[in-house]
Amino acid sequence: MAIPAASSSYCPSSPATFAAATWARPRRGRSLCQVAAGGRHGPTPVNWRETALQPRPAAVDRRRCDCFDLHQQIVPFAESQAWQESIVARRKGLAGRGEDHSDTLIALQHPPVFTLGNGTTEECLHFDKENPPCDVHRVDRAGKATYHGPGQLVMYPILNLCYHGKYLDLYQRSLEEVIIRALHSAFSIKASRVDGLTGVWVGDQKVASIGIHVVFPRYITCQGVALNVTTDLSPFEMIVPCGIKGCCMGSIKEILQKASDGRGIDETSLMDQAYNSLIKEFAEVFKLSLDHSPNWSLQQSNDFNKLNSVLLDFCRSQKSVQVDSRDKNYL
Repeated sequence: MAIPAASSSYCPSSPATFAAATWARPRRGRSLCQVAAGGRHGPTPVNWRETALQPRPAAVDRRRCDCFDLHQQIVPFAESQAWQESIVARRKGLAGRGEDHSDTLIALQHPPVFTLGNGTTEECLHFDKENPPCDVHRVDRAGKATYHGPGQLVMYPILNLCYHGKYLDLYQRSLEEVIIRALHSAFSIKASRVDGLTGVWVGDQKVASIGIHVVFPRYITCQGVALNVTTDLSPFEMIVPCGIKGCCMGSIKEILQKASDGRGIDETSLMDQAYNSLIKEFAEVFKLSLDHSPNWSLQQSNDFNKLNSVLLDFCRSQKSVQVDSRDKNYL
């Protein structure tokens, strides 16, 4: 099948100390406001330490986030993209009328698939483009090639960045912070960032990748985060992950097994634990109140048609709008 055209460290650490240390140094880059304006000059740079450590609002004062809990479901990649596109289109219309009162989070797994961001080049692929080992999709997002598969927890936040700072670096560092905190709180794994790169590492192993898309002029995000929980990592050898030569990928399962001398691990429980920790930290970092509607918690259902119907009904419940073609991709 041809590729479509482009369209180890394991120890507790102090969360409070870590947050102060890692957020104090922003990486190179411009704010969303500066990028949208098309120039280098923009608003006064955000104070990273104050932004990261400011008091969190009480739960009753937080912005609502509709949470689609599908973390035990294997959802075809194309379906997840259609859901995001539909939700984003309608959210843009609501934002334009000042009626966008809640964010959205979708958590799921994918069947084996390579996704190619806008920066992907021929050098990133180590397989025959005419006969790939699994499905391949070009994706309207930043970054280069990555792999998704069963055992990898994928989160797609659809946020209105007007309520979250409008700063690109702040959003990306916040997503990293969610993963770093979740790994510490759930598994006592000490994870970190690598200066100049996007994602999360444990030692020299990259365990989480981030690739986002921002739709202007309403600052609505899509795409998101992929965390290797029990993932088969061998498909990553067929690409240059995220365009990082020599990148060594890792998973939570492998890290925990090494720390316990190969002790067996319940993969279903491990995925549940990772998901529960991630959404808890996601709500804390972004100061959101997650709404888990019973109609959307379909992890106990294997009926994909029902799952698809529920998400489509949610999309239709939003007011229909015309899609604005102005958008941006970032990594």
